[in-house]
Amino acid sequence: MKKLALLLILLLSYSNIFSQNLDSLLTVANATKNDSAKIRMYNKIGFSYIFNDTDKALEVIIKGKKLAKEKKFMFGLTELTNTHGIYMDVTGKLDSAKFYFTKALKLSREHKISIIESMCLNNLGMFNWNNGNYNEALNYFFQALKMYENINDEKSVSVPLNNIGLIYQEMNLSEKALDYHKQALEIRKKYKLEKDQVASLNNIGICYKELGQIDNAISVYKEGLKLAKTSDNLLDYYRLLDNLANSYHINGDYLKSIEIHLKALDKPDNFNADEKGNLVAYANLVSSYNHINKPEKGLFFAKKGFDIIKKYPDFEHYSADLFLHAAESNYMLGNIKTARTYIDRFVAIKDSLFSEQNAKAIADLEVQYDTEKKEKQILIQRAELAEQSLTIQKRNYQLYGLIGLALILGIIGYLFYNQQKLKNQQLQKENELKDALVKIETQNRLQEQRLRISRDLHDNIGAQLTFIISSIDNLKYGFEIKDEQLTSKLDAISNFASSTIYELRDTIWAMNKSEISFEDLQARISNFIDKANSIDDAINFSFAIDNSVNLSKEFTSVEGMNIHRVLQEAIHNSIKHAEASEIKVNVSQYKNAYHFEVSDNGKGFNPKTVKKGNGLNNMQNRIHDIGGEFAITSNETSGTKIRVKI
Repeated sequence: MKKLALLLILLLSYSNIFSQNLDSLLTVANATKNDSAKIRMYNKIGFSYIFNDTDKALEVIIKGKKLAKEKKFMFGLTELTNTHGIYMDVTGKLDSAKFYFTKALKLSREHKISIIESMCLNNLGMFNWNNGNYNEALNYFFQALKMYENINDEKSVSVPLNNIGLIYQEMNLSEKALDYHKQALEIRKKYKLEKDQVASLNNIGICYKELGQIDNAISVYKEGLKLAKTSDNLLDYYRLLDNLANSYHINGDYLKSIEIHLKALDKPDNFNADEKGNLVAYANLVSSYNHINKPEKGLFFAKKGFDIIKKYPDFEHYSADLFLHAAESNYMLGNIKTARTYIDRFVAIKDSLFSEQNAKAIADLEVQYDTEKKEKQILIQRAELAEQSLTIQKRNYQLYGLIGLALILGIIGYLFYNQQKLKNQQLQKENELKDALVKIETQNRLQEQRLRISRDLHDNIGAQLTFIISSIDNLKYGFEIKDEQLTSKLDAISNFASSTIYELRDTIWAMNKSEISFEDLQARISNFIDKANSIDDAINFSFAIDNSVNLSKEFTSVEGMNIHRVLQEAIHNSIKHAEASEIKVNVSQYKNAYHFEVSDNGKGFNPKTVKKGNGLNNMQNRIHDIGGEFAITSNETSGTKIRVKI
């Protein structure tokens, strides 16, 4: 199923967004003696802070509004009130955002400030869109577009063009949305609006993704990330990361997708914007973990998404995919009742978003705008022909009558065509949903079989280890063993069996960590060697780390676990088969590659003739799974070396 690509594009345009340090600019503003100039600077600085330091943004906005009221500078007060609404919207305070946008619109109309009025119309349109009121949203966007065209403000025209494109994205009319976003991008490039260009590139990438052009989408997202860094646009930077991760997910690179999503969620502590973006990221993480058969980890992030919905109930219409993927996780874990509940929520949300009545109303609004625009052009033509002769006027009237009839017929035909097209799209989505449910049921049955096998293996291993420990204890306490060396050996074996149980638990813990440090890996390897040495003191063990190794290296949980298990298996094989007197473990680094080597001086084997067992095959597969290299060198006289390169 497609993932909803959530965007919040807040609509305020400036001639130039300061590229200098905002704190320095604030110092300059505080020292400015001209009150009007100071208030305007507070507005621009406060707006820029919204996307970098929300606490600082609110402080500057309130300070500017207070000064504007004292000086009765209505333009500045209206402008700052609108920016206050943007701050509330970005930080998720929806009721407050609507209050300030509406108040700013009222002030702009009372004082006839058309430029701010158009901004307020765009912001109210975006507010309604973010809350699922598509009819109201598109109505505000068309009003704003008409205002900008009437005052010949080409630079600002990019804002409603961009937002109309976003509505088409929601309707899955990706080709049409792509056309609007490209128009908006050209205007933003013309006027060097870098932060707005980042938003347009993000939207264009989403359209390419929906059209199945994933490579184009990835290329556009990377271009947007570079521009977001240079323009200090953190808000869209994290959204681009989420969308890039989603594209890798579509290409089947789930580990890469998880890595980038986690990077996108790792925001600064003072960055509180875009909770809706986090909601989409959690949904995608759930899906990725399901694909790599880790539904428990998926449900961990699903819970974070559900917490956002509890905090912001108005966000529920963005949560369809979260419920769908959470249902899949529960099916995989055998929680059928919970899964079906989530599926019901998914279907209910989809039905509300793609209702026929809602889609038709949006199409009618667009037709209304196009009709008004054409009528305006006709009136201009009539004015230019007013001085011509009566005969020419009559012919023109006849011509206009034919044009009007053609327009009416064209509009009627368009309405019927568009309505049918929307119906077909809805039917297609319903069929896709049915197919997805069938697929989930099939996956659930297969997963149930896997889980039963996994539980049996786990229980058997645990029971056997417990039996070993119990048998050793019975030997020690049931018989009078006077040989202290034998008693010591029995204790060592019992302790080793106990530690193996703990290793099983450690594996589960390691898989739940996003990263494993090199120092943690080093400690675990040393611990295993110490335990092995306590069992067989006839073997001299050594563990050396070269000075070239970067000890601050962080491995993913999968990488750390696989490296640890391969080294354990290599040491175990040397103890069991090599009859060695010396086993060495060495770690070194060359450039960015880490080299792990386990060698012994015992009897070796011919790798070309010996039949590989499960141990060697598992070691090789573990390293290949994390993109590393695995090699074995051995002969019967000089021992065996196992090399791993990561």
